[in-house]
Amino acid sequence: MAFTLKGSIVAIVTPFLESGEIDWNSFDKLIDFHLENKTDGIVVCGTTGETPTLSNEEDEALVARAVERIAGKITVIAGSGSNCTQTAIEKTKKAKELGADAALVVVPYYNKPTQKGIYGHFKAVAEAVDIPIVLYNVPSRTGAGLTPETVIRLAKDFENIVAVKEAAGILSYFTEIIADAPEGFLVYSGDDFLSASANLLGADGCISVIANIIPEDFHLLMKYSLAGDAKATRELFYKYQRIMDLCFVESNPIPVKTALAEMGLIKEEFRQPLCTMVDDNKKMLLDEMKNLKLI
Repeated sequence: MAFTLKGSIVAIVTPFLESGEIDWNSFDKLIDFHLENKTDGIVVCGTTGETPTLSNEEDEALVARAVERIAGKITVIAGSGSNCTQTAIEKTKKAKELGADAALVVVPYYNKPTQKGIYGHFKAVAEAVDIPIVLYNVPSRTGAGLTPETVIRLAKDFENIVAVKEAAGILSYFTEIIADAPEGFLVYSGDDFLSASANLLGADGCISVIANIIPEDFHLLMKYSLAGDAKATRELFYKYQRIMDLCFVESNPIPVKTALAEMGLIKEEFRQPLCTMVDDNKKMLLDEMKNLKLI
């Protein structure tokens, strides 16, 4: 199954109103912001979108809204994972029905399945839904992770498993997968800090948090690193290295939503149990944003 998306893929936030409802006007503006600033693709209802606190109805409405607003201009990937295999199948079917171009399916969380169980989970989803599937490995959140061997096995066994978002924070995982995965299988970083390095070693881009606030420059960072331009890559990377770190000084997406609020793009609203930043951390974030002339 052909899937060729490369570059900067933003894991878009979900903006909320003070009432707790989704702020649809701000969501539309965020999508337009990315379309205007050369983002290559958008993940809706990912970790950065606060999906643990969204209802199924809200998930579906966000995917439908993004598909409609983007209107085929760039790729839409819908987060459709679950720690229940049948639920993941149902959510992935719905993502396809709503018009998503691909589905991002996370390793089942909390259950802590073995590699055999993880393989079986993705096998079941891939066989049930004919849509490009991006595996999502983020063991710091799920409690279990995909090994490179399991990623490669899934990539070889299922034509519609087309990519992996690798967010274990281990650079050697990228090299192992790139070396042995079938031709055309895409490897995305799920870690902004490692993304340029991974691209220089043969990866294909990043599903990014920081792209929420610097979409055009992160697109350029991906462009330069994918092209093997080490000098231009270094210059942009070191410019934004500190803000990348500060976007994870508290649990994602707390800092990046705080930054977007300071930029006037959303309200500084979260769904519990997420909350506003600690004052000292917020000051560090805002000081760096001022240094970069983002605010």
